[in-house]
Amino acid sequence: MLENFHFLRPEWLLALVPLLGIGWLWLRRNQRGSGWDSAIDDELLAVLLDGGPRGSNRSLRLLLLAAVTIGCLGAAGPTWEKLPQNVEQKDDALIILLDLSLSMLAQDVRPSRIERARQEITDVLRLREEGQTALIAYAGDAHAVVPLTDDTATISNLLASLSPEMMPVFGSNPDHALTLAHDLFENSLVLQGRILIVTDGIDLLNDVTRHRSAAYPISVLGVGTEDGATIPLDRVRQPGRTLRTQEGNEVIAFLDEDRLREAARLSHGSYALASLGDNDLRTVLGTPLPGDDNTIEVEREFDTWFDQGHWLVVLVLPLMLLAFRKGVFIAIVAAVCLPAPQAHADGLGELWSSLWLRDDQRAHQALRYGEPERAAALFDDPQWQSVAEYRSGNYATSLNGFAEDPSTTGRYNEGNSLAQLSEYEAAIDAYEDVLARDPDHEDAAFNKALVERLLEEQQQQQQQEQDQQDQANNENSDSEQQQQQDQEQQSEEEQQNENSDQQQQDSEQQEEQHGQEQQTAENPEDEASRDEKQEALEQWLRRVPDDPGGLLKRKFSHETKQRLRSGDYEHRQGGKLW
Repeated sequence: MLENFHFLRPEWLLALVPLLGIGWLWLRRNQRGSGWDSAIDDELLAVLLDGGPRGSNRSLRLLLLAAVTIGCLGAAGPTWEKLPQNVEQKDDALIILLDLSLSMLAQDVRPSRIERARQEITDVLRLREEGQTALIAYAGDAHAVVPLTDDTATISNLLASLSPEMMPVFGSNPDHALTLAHDLFENSLVLQGRILIVTDGIDLLNDVTRHRSAAYPISVLGVGTEDGATIPLDRVRQPGRTLRTQEGNEVIAFLDEDRLREAARLSHGSYALASLGDNDLRTVLGTPLPGDDNTIEVEREFDTWFDQGHWLVVLVLPLMLLAFRKGVFIAIVAAVCLPAPQAHADGLGELWSSLWLRDDQRAHQALRYGEPERAAALFDDPQWQSVAEYRSGNYATSLNGFAEDPSTTGRYNEGNSLAQLSEYEAAIDAYEDVLARDPDHEDAAFNKALVERLLEEQQQQQQQEQDQQDQANNENSDSEQQQQQDQEQQSEEEQQNENSDQQQQDSEQQEEQHGQEQQTAENPEDEASRDEKQEALEQWLRRVPDDPGGLLKRKFSHETKQRLRSGDYEHRQGGKLW
């Protein structure tokens, strides 16, 4: 114990120097007395001065000096043993969705959009000090590059090899990427986390908003400019060649910031344009999560010196009580009997608040503090209860309450609940009813226009899916006919080749027998020659380059083929290639 004894914070011992100086000054002052000793006779001075308070003040000073000295020793952190300490890290999960559509090859930002996107993701990995991170690449379909892991170095190594040319299906389908992201969250048992889309455009808002969830906010980092640029193709062999439409017109890839900002806002996230510095990344990564201060305990442990300074507090308490002894019993009673009014912290704080506030007041307070579930349980008024249910995300339950309110406000809230439940036509009817009663209702007019836009995109998507399904059915019928023709042709070829195969087999047997006889007659191969060949083979294998991009490209192609074989045509490429 004595060998290991030391102070964790020895700089606190420097505070003892002024304390010793103060104590010495007090002692000198007590020894000199009041200063009247040289002017007044001792017998008369004893009658004029009262000696009681002097002793009382001396005791008070000594107690305070001792208490402060012990406090400094405790703050210095005396310790003499190590104890194992569990390691905790912040439960902060992030999945990055990188757009690898052909439009990311545009060079309106230097050196190109895809290069800027890689730089931004590298900065994201640098800013993330703890938590799990995953990377998904998507174009016409999506592929998981790295699942949720705390090894950001692996993501950085694979990031440089990602490019639009390696994607097996062209297009831009964030819907499939978000579905894959939620699968990664579910497989890793992550109950909340952030999603960051690094892209230059979103064709359909519903591809993103259909995945909206307060537990998994979706933020968007835009890459590009509103002026746009052409899309270069085959930059090595044919520089200057750009992507063109079937009519021969050059394709210009624009950045629609309004659409990206709206997609992020509707999905509980934030939007930022990729720029120099870290302000854009702090914006998209700072989206709050429910219970954002949660931490998880990891399996690693390390030994740390156990601070024993808290035991000195036991010595300070009686000294402080004696120094203020007139209020000792009152302080003890107040500390033991009166509960601390900690609102919303525990059951004791709840009991304390219930003594002074009504249930509706506590419900309004909970709603203001961001606890809508608790507020819904406290409200008696059905309309306020519906408001709390709406903010909790229970839109079906809130709809029942809003439907009972025939007023303009109730009808407007009913339309909002219907829109959240994706019942767009009924929501539009509710907003039209509100506007018929109050034509100046700006919120109803704005929400109506937004829902009409979402309904139109939903209908377009349904039509596109129906066209893709019809195309898939036609392809299946054509493939069945071709397969039947191939089988008939194959049977004829097999019948014609049976005789030739039998003759070839006989000749091979004869050659093999002749070769074995010749091998027995010749000398065996020299052992040293075989070693030289083996060494040459190993040197050749060491010269084979390690290409993670090629491995990822084959992985993506294999996954796409598996989806096609299984009949998953939902995420196949549409009409737009970029």
